[in-house]
Amino acid sequence: MKSNFIILFSVLSLFCINSLKADVVTISGRQIFVNKSLYTIKGICYHPVPKGSNVVSFSNLTEDLKLMSEAGINTIRVYSPITEKPVLDEIERAGLKVIINFGYNQGGTFDILSGSFIDYVKNYRNHGAILFWELGNEYNFHPEWFEGNINNWYHSLDDAAQLIHKMDPSHPVATAHGELPDLKALSLCPNIDIWGMNIYRWDNPEGAINGWSALSSKPMYLSEAGADSYMTAKMNGYEQGENEKAQADAIKNILGDIFRFPEICSGVALYEFADEWWKSGNNNAHDPGGWAPNSSGVPYDGAANEEYWGIVNIDRNKKMSYDVVRQKFNEIR
Repeated sequence: MKSNFIILFSVLSLFCINSLKADVVTISGRQIFVNKSLYTIKGICYHPVPKGSNVVSFSNLTEDLKLMSEAGINTIRVYSPITEKPVLDEIERAGLKVIINFGYNQGGTFDILSGSFIDYVKNYRNHGAILFWELGNEYNFHPEWFEGNINNWYHSLDDAAQLIHKMDPSHPVATAHGELPDLKALSLCPNIDIWGMNIYRWDNPEGAINGWSALSSKPMYLSEAGADSYMTAKMNGYEQGENEKAQADAIKNILGDIFRFPEICSGVALYEFADEWWKSGNNNAHDPGGWAPNSSGVPYDGAANEEYWGIVNIDRNKKMSYDVVRQKFNEIR
């Protein structure tokens, strides 16, 4: 009798686990809701690569999540799908959500070109960590990837979004566009629910937010915004070299602008969590330099020093900008 009870209990437990549903993420007007509660994205871009490597590793995830939670971060934006379920599970347990981004051509690994991205959606659509799906990252800057015609990308983007809608009605679909899209892009992508925008306009994204208000009534967020902590030259009152104050001042102004317009902008995924030493020169050294297209608006020197964008350094020591983020994000409810 006891063994039968154990078997029955096990079956019921398995049924309950398999019956769990993901949070339902919806949009209404310009705003995002999770289980009918308004959701503001207090996010961070996350691409953790250790010293000496150029490959993402989640070996430091537990410490990173503690730092994120302390800073008031509620959303992680990644640049490729997280394929390890235990990583998603730990993110969910920490109370954070993830924006999963799918690239166009990733060699057939959960990408749009091969169509394999939909397999990932099918497998993880009921995972509690998922906030929404995102397609592409500022591909509009690269028509050469689409036979010289960026409209080819927009058609692929919309087709992929439509396919996700059929597979997963519980999560919206976004894209991360480089700067504001034009009316042509919007007309070609009616199935995009949320427009993310990578915006680098010095320390003042207000114009982009107001520009979006004039273009569309859909939700938007800044999928990238921020500043690096290295000054290529002495200018604008900041000394040359590593300069955490320049970064902190810029981020304070950027976040101040973003959260002044909650009726238009649903938040930000600040670029980025930790410094990435793999981007320029020696992977074992912290090098200035690096290349990012269309980034002349990076404060306060117009130069994107790609290895210096973290709000913590590669050893997870907090920069001055971390305290700015913690103060601002913890003010927002």
